[in-house]
Amino acid sequence: MMTKKEQRLRRSRQTRARIAIQRVARLTVFRSNLHIYAQVVSEDGDKVLAAASTAEKSVREQLSGNGGNVAAATLVGKLIAEKAKAAGVEKVAFDRAGFAYHGRVKALAEAAREAGLQF
Repeated sequence: MMTKKEQRLRRSRQTRARIAIQRVARLTVFRSNLHIYAQVVSEDGDKVLAAASTAEKSVREQLSGNGGNVAAATLVGKLIAEKAKAAGVEKVAFDRAGFAYHGRVKALAEAAREAGLQF
């Protein structure tokens, strides 16, 4: 019997294998109970091109409450898209790291799309 964490990590390995074939930068997401983190990783996986999270001071100042809600995820999605475009990245593959495409993960993805990232 696999634990929930093992199941999520198994799903994330499958996703990363598919993304590696695409040879495009990936937007990876991690969510905890209190925060949500997003990074744009280079095509070869060596370098983080842009990062944003609800743990950053500038983001926390804009939030009311903690970073574990949909509003916070939307804010991080917009911020990561702006930082990625500033780094010269327009097209990414969305790596949800085995998390369900629902709630905060979905809000982050939709906000990044609206801000101009293509995936």
